[in-house]
Amino acid sequence: MHRWSQTLIPTTREAPADAESPSHILLSRAGYIRKLGSGIYDYLPLAWRSLRKISQIVREEMDATGAAELCLPVMLPIELYAGTKRDVDYGDLLFKVTDRKGAVAALGPTHEEPITELVRGSINSYKQLPLSLYQVQTKFRDEARPRSGLLRCREFIMKDAYSFHMEVEGAGGLNETYDAMYRAYSNVFKRCGLDFTVVEAEAGPIGGSASHEFMVNAASGEDTILKCPVSGYAANVEKCEIGVREVSGGAFDGSPTGELAEVHTPNLPGIDEVGKFMKVKPDRMLKTIVFRVVGDAPTKWVLAVVRGDHDVNEGKVKSVCGHQVELAPEKEARAAGFAIGYVSPRAVNSVPGVLMLVDPDVAGGGFWATGADKPDHHVKHFNWKRDVGEKLGDPRYVKLADVRNALAGDPSPRAAGARLETGRGIEVGHIFKLGTKYSDAMDLKMLYKEQQRSVIMGCYGIGVSRTMAASVEQNHDENGIIWPAAIAPYHVLITLMKPDQASHVEAAGRIAASLSEAGLDVLIDDRDERPGVKFKDADLIGVPIRLTIGDKALAEGGVEFKLRRDVAAKGEVVRLDQVTSRCSSAL
Repeated sequence: MHRWSQTLIPTTREAPADAESPSHILLSRAGYIRKLGSGIYDYLPLAWRSLRKISQIVREEMDATGAAELCLPVMLPIELYAGTKRDVDYGDLLFKVTDRKGAVAALGPTHEEPITELVRGSINSYKQLPLSLYQVQTKFRDEARPRSGLLRCREFIMKDAYSFHMEVEGAGGLNETYDAMYRAYSNVFKRCGLDFTVVEAEAGPIGGSASHEFMVNAASGEDTILKCPVSGYAANVEKCEIGVREVSGGAFDGSPTGELAEVHTPNLPGIDEVGKFMKVKPDRMLKTIVFRVVGDAPTKWVLAVVRGDHDVNEGKVKSVCGHQVELAPEKEARAAGFAIGYVSPRAVNSVPGVLMLVDPDVAGGGFWATGADKPDHHVKHFNWKRDVGEKLGDPRYVKLADVRNALAGDPSPRAAGARLETGRGIEVGHIFKLGTKYSDAMDLKMLYKEQQRSVIMGCYGIGVSRTMAASVEQNHDENGIIWPAAIAPYHVLITLMKPDQASHVEAAGRIAASLSEAGLDVLIDDRDERPGVKFKDADLIGVPIRLTIGDKALAEGGVEFKLRRDVAAKGEVVRLDQVTSRCSSAL
């Protein structure tokens, strides 16, 4: 047990001027965190207690999978990235420091490279695999615009784990560990008392194949989740598939709605402005995005065509065309013959080495407007058969494919007749099947089945400090935080109405000792403050149970018991000899 007067809980009535999200506002006002610099925060005693509890839950579940804990350096020699080129992939997000001798080091955002280097130098036989290692440690990312307190900062606490295998399937394979980590992550967030959704996800700069995100459901979440209400399928926007969409009248069929009419559209920066000028709604315009294929391939360029009010999904484009792609550099694309900003599907006929991917929503007939393939011009009455021609039937040049971001109301990919629904979430965990990306790049190989083979890897991260903030985003009201019991800094707050009265102090001590013996964490508010101030602070810091010791309750042989989550309910008097059992059962 602790006394309020002997710890540091600097509650305030006003939030920092830059605080916008509920967690940033409440963690700051309740004295959990204090801003030291842009995206850099002090974790004060209350926050540190919650963070330790989250970390302990994570450690217990990681240990249950057979993973072993270690601790790797924060400063990573920049040479570690020579093979993976992730310093290039991360770009400005990667913090770099230079020592007095001119040597450059990175402050680790994640630790794939050092863990791969460690295993390469420490293990010499496949018989020592599978192996899973993890750490709970501070990580760094140079966010361009830190915001939302602990949700997007530059220094944060993270658990990262890595597994090593010689096979994907079977006992000891990557899939076995991946499934174990999936279960462990589900256990972690259940034990933390969080309502969460597991979604299929893209790997992003980490790399690899399959991945899942663990998202805390919160109206204030910055990520959009799409769910099928029938099958339970869920995915983030970058990954979500769309069910079968019938093309009205057949793909690329339909008669022209008129002669191709060119319209001069100067100084119009976006598709909405173009549409207004041409008196065409965005859903009747074609948006054509140019991608460049990375590496050697017969296809040099990929065009993705979607409706003007839809967004192209780069991950889907990559998956459909079977190549790594990137948004085409404007200078190179113009040199190849693309009128960037005014590209139409007709470019598949005028630029060599082009594969065009057409979303089903735009493959039907009817009126269409699109770019004119020359600067400051668009055309009306585009028609697929007339204006693209014979390449429409050749999959080497044109493919009908899902290449846009999914939206609420789209057909579910897992249940016929069902429609996708959207929700908001905060990513708190992410698991990846890395495959051999890092072992190939860093020459982590083992002699296995009479040949040298790259070790197969998995990667598994949990944002510990982010989980604390996400819990507040999900669990709060207008009065303050409402902690789930498992990660609350204290389970019980004992509020002394008269801290200078011996009988009150003695009762608080006896109750606190009994609660502590029962395994509950107790904070005694012994400050010389008005009752109203204490009650407001109690609601603000969000301890699950408040016990109030006052003359009236003591005269009845008890204390006032109140649950934080039942803010509108009146407190009830609980007999002194029943307080411990009442608190334990409530928690």
